[in-house]
Amino acid sequence: MTQKNNLSPVERIKTESNGLRGTLKESLLDDYTGAIREDDQNLIKFHGMYQQDDRDRREERIAKKLEWLYSFMIRLRLPGGFLTGDQWIGLHDIAGEHSTGVIKVTTRQTIQLHGILKSHIRPTIQQFNLQHLDSIAACGDVNRNVTCTSNPSESPLHQQVYELAGKISEMCLPKTKAYYDLWIDDELVVERKAEEDPLYQDRYLPRKLKIGIAIPPNNDVDVFINDIALIAVIENDELVGYNIAAGGGLGATHGNEATYARLASLLGFVDSEEKALKAVYEIITVQRDFGNRSDRKLSRLKYTIDKLGIEEYKKEVEKRTGFQFEPVREFTFTQRKDRYGWVQNHEGKWFYTVFVEHGRILDIEGYSLKTGLLKIAETGKTNFRFTCNQNLILSDITENDKAEIETLLTEYGIAHYTENAGAMRKNSVACVALNTCSLALAEAQRYLPDLVTKIEPVLEKYGLQNDDITIRMTGCPNGCGRSPNAEIGLIGTAYGKYNLHIGGDRLGMRLNTKYKENLGEDEILGSLDELFKMYVEERLPEETLGDFSHRYLSLEKA
Repeated sequence: MTQKNNLSPVERIKTESNGLRGTLKESLLDDYTGAIREDDQNLIKFHGMYQQDDRDRREERIAKKLEWLYSFMIRLRLPGGFLTGDQWIGLHDIAGEHSTGVIKVTTRQTIQLHGILKSHIRPTIQQFNLQHLDSIAACGDVNRNVTCTSNPSESPLHQQVYELAGKISEMCLPKTKAYYDLWIDDELVVERKAEEDPLYQDRYLPRKLKIGIAIPPNNDVDVFINDIALIAVIENDELVGYNIAAGGGLGATHGNEATYARLASLLGFVDSEEKALKAVYEIITVQRDFGNRSDRKLSRLKYTIDKLGIEEYKKEVEKRTGFQFEPVREFTFTQRKDRYGWVQNHEGKWFYTVFVEHGRILDIEGYSLKTGLLKIAETGKTNFRFTCNQNLILSDITENDKAEIETLLTEYGIAHYTENAGAMRKNSVACVALNTCSLALAEAQRYLPDLVTKIEPVLEKYGLQNDDITIRMTGCPNGCGRSPNAEIGLIGTAYGKYNLHIGGDRLGMRLNTKYKENLGEDEILGSLDELFKMYVEERLPEETLGDFSHRYLSLEKA
């Protein structure tokens, strides 16, 4: 356990924060700046927000002797990624009134809005509250948004698993009422219980914690990249329990070999929802008590497990739960992608998965995605679900209502865009990066669409245009765009430069390996041309690009 005199500065901020309140009320009254006080910039994350600035305008602002153009990003807590049509209408209006107007679907199955000025934070959250939405614990050193296989057509038991995501989210919420004190009028809060928090105490976790639940055979949530991973085990059409894994996380730091990406390690099987909840809770308490609170670069659960050893960590969890994990039950993943277009579930309801390139919902010339989705929501005949691949599912549509939704999908160009996007584009993921992320070293979501456009002729040259090759880009090595877990991963090192990683598998069960460093666009295209050529000439029957690349790199090392 970390000694008190070695604690990082953030640990002091948390324990002295008066239940995450800090001086946020005073910061909001500082009308001479668009920023908030330095300590409060850490605390506001626990309320689901980050302070950011428009990096495209930094030089201009500095030249004019103005402070940076500060604003805030707010992320919703949506376990399992679900909104009603009415909530979508409310979100659309809030985005237009308070943010840049772009609605962003994240890789953790939720929504975030950017460009919210300090004076607009409270009104934004109050309007979310009226829609029965909140951003509590969407960021910060706590459990983040709980993800779950998104498309109910994957299994008749989807509802049970989705409900578990909600139960985990509720169980892991901080007990402080600071969110309501700061952002919502007192009279809107029905009851204020004591704020004692057995899970987080007054120090919370050493770092963020992520939980995901998958329903085989589709690993659409990329379950093993989570700190805690649950895999539903279904036998004879009955949910019999969950395999539980721990220790996933993709973030690293350039030049720091002590940091690394890691997939979660399987701990074992539990045969009930009650045991699953208890196991999750105690995995978190062990991380709370044993995690590194001195060096935040080494404070994720993966490092705690590797320091203690997986068996020691498992023993400590079992001691606290009062039961032992059973041996892992057999499971198989056969894909890791969204089912675009129409699918029908066991109840006869219809679901349409819309391709949303890198999660950015806005209107562009010839493609009115944002307006079209509003018109669809206004029919009152669909719900909205979000995927970990940054897409959106129009869900729970009856047979009688399908034709009306289909007409709107066609009218606003949504069906055409979804049906005609190329395979690599549909299997691409990118983080926000520039211009708002303070950690970004290079572009990602603004650049990857153009890069894919330039890669597509190379794919066609080798007859690979219909292959479901996964490509992911992050503007830095922190892993938000899940680049280490792709067949082709691009990780920003400087503006216009990326490390090229290859060899991840298509199912999310193997990380990729750094292949070449600090490549510009021409070098990336040239390297991929060479790789695709070798692949089509030397691949084995049914071998994916990721498996071929992994084999190729293994042979090179040998």
